[in-house]
Amino acid sequence: MTTRIPTRPLGRSGLTVGAVGLGCMSMSWAYDPSQKDDNASIDTIHAALDAGVTLIDTAPAYGPHHNEELVGRALAGRRDEVVLATKLGMYVDLTTFEFTKDGRPEQVAPQLEESLRRLQTDHIDLYQLHRVDPNVPVEETWGAMAQLVERGLVRAIGLSEATAEECSRAHEVHPVSSVQSEFSLWTRDVMHNGVLEWCEANGATLIPFAPLGRGFLTGAISADQQFEANDFRARNPRFAAEALAGNQRLVDEVRAVAEELEATPAQVALAWTLATSPAIVPIPGTRRRERVLENTAAGNVVLPDHLRKRLDELPAPVGARY
Repeated sequence: MTTRIPTRPLGRSGLTVGAVGLGCMSMSWAYDPSQKDDNASIDTIHAALDAGVTLIDTAPAYGPHHNEELVGRALAGRRDEVVLATKLGMYVDLTTFEFTKDGRPEQVAPQLEESLRRLQTDHIDLYQLHRVDPNVPVEETWGAMAQLVERGLVRAIGLSEATAEECSRAHEVHPVSSVQSEFSLWTRDVMHNGVLEWCEANGATLIPFAPLGRGFLTGAISADQQFEANDFRARNPRFAAEALAGNQRLVDEVRAVAEELEATPAQVALAWTLATSPAIVPIPGTRRRERVLENTAAGNVVLPDHLRKRLDELPAPVGARY
């Protein structure tokens, strides 16, 4: 019998979610793309729902479009069990991984209509601006998103990879329910740039993506790892051979803590993010059923203060984030 995970509020939206969510990006692109398996991914989503996961995160950029379509198929008949999160305002070159941002207000509603169609639903629970468009004041994009809330098409709105200053500007227009940013034991920027502090002070949830360090913190990636040419990590500085070797000490310490707790490294890494703040709901991604069950079980892992302190003191990683 699966132990269900605890819940946390999603900002001040009135929505409640499982303390560990599911990021669906890797089911469609970015990591090990040759291993894409829609049927296995749908089974994984179903297993997550059965384990108490309610926050399911996708985006048009993943695929592109394939991921929303996949999630829509997976949620057929189970839509009311889910706090469904998707995004707008960013496109990604599948070869170079370069971002194109589009926050024009007139494009907000049309992007939502396409997402609703692909997801086979009549509303989005959490609609997120994937990236702030530097050519469009965030207040203008945010105002158009707020209109979708007023129309009943969206229940709450959030930002992704935004600065604390951008969050404040948007919040003056309409409440920011969430801020999605990379956060893990080897990416702690939000603890130092004001974003986590802003979320805690303004009643927003921080949604960490890549809380397992893009797979590295699980201990499954070796120093001589060979990635597929179109795997995002093949060009990421932290996954270069020299950086991987230098970062091994982080994994070694996570593994040591895991052994002491009789848990897995992934569970320890997720438990650390959860222990950092009650305003945090991580969304680890996976396409494998056994991994999603492992990840969701982290919601019930208790990290004692002395072990958390050991993890807090881990050194900064080798290599830039991008």
